[in-house]
Amino acid sequence: MTTRERFFTSVAHKQPDKTPYHISFTVKARDRLARFYNDADFESKLGNCFTFVDFDHFNKCKEVRPTIFRDWFGVEWNRSVDKDIGVTCNQPVSENRLDEYRWPDPDAPELYEDARTAIRDAGDSILLGNFGFAIFERAWSLMGMENVLSAMAANKSFMHEFLDRILEYDVRVIRNACSLPLDGFRFGDDWGCQNGIIMGPHMWREFIKPRIKKLYSVVKSHNKFVLIHCCGKVDEILPDLIECGVDIFNPFQPEVMDIHKIKEEFGARLAFFGGISIQQTLPFGTVDETKNDVIRLIETIGKNGGYVAAPAHDVPADAKPENVAAMIEILKNQ
Repeated sequence: MTTRERFFTSVAHKQPDKTPYHISFTVKARDRLARFYNDADFESKLGNCFTFVDFDHFNKCKEVRPTIFRDWFGVEWNRSVDKDIGVTCNQPVSENRLDEYRWPDPDAPELYEDARTAIRDAGDSILLGNFGFAIFERAWSLMGMENVLSAMAANKSFMHEFLDRILEYDVRVIRNACSLPLDGFRFGDDWGCQNGIIMGPHMWREFIKPRIKKLYSVVKSHNKFVLIHCCGKVDEILPDLIECGVDIFNPFQPEVMDIHKIKEEFGARLAFFGGISIQQTLPFGTVDETKNDVIRLIETIGKNGGYVAAPAHDVPADAKPENVAAMIEILKNQ
């Protein structure tokens, strides 16, 4: 099978010849593994199944002061410690200044200028539009996490208006991007923590669900698949995500959910992307433990398809290079 055939067979919940896989890295982990392999270009040789075409704000960040990067929405991120995303250090939106905020142009040509190059160079991989900070993450990055959660409880009318404006922007971008020859979209929106849903399932269903359903429906209307990246323990809303049109769930964290039980319950309706432990196996396991864990996931979660093997998030800085290399060895040599 080709990479594309392998992926689409698996997503159709059929058994491919090999389980497709994709491995991505934090900046520090990438640097460590490049030194381990003595190869700065090792990523191009992994055999990853996805090529991501970015339409989110991070590909438009500009350094405005040392270690401070301003994104497409005017949010400033301090990357002095976290080199990948950073920590917000301003709040362009507040409850009494929403009308003053000037939204970026969803039709701006520069938002799409890198897409054609990525598409041209994709080869046999799956072309996946990458749209991070979709609804909830966009809200808290603009306004602050505490302020967003407080408004969900105490100023519902404002939050509905605020989230509708975010949705309006998102829909315009996705409709524009759907004109490109993409296979699907990855939406990023973290609603979970280690113990459950940040705002609780009831508020998630009030504020988030109806909006993602509208957003994902744009993708589905163009016969493309939907992949959602949502960290944390959110298994109680998996039926909602299926209802909203999600085809693939990521990162599928084994530390916070019973991934084997979830595969058994939802595996006929939902595919999974992730599952390899970044909190236990990669940083603290042995090489043999890592190999055995990856083999077990391929044989169980990957049985009858519905699985893209991957670490349960970008490989972190504290992952042992020898464990990461062992994972790569098993995935490449299935």
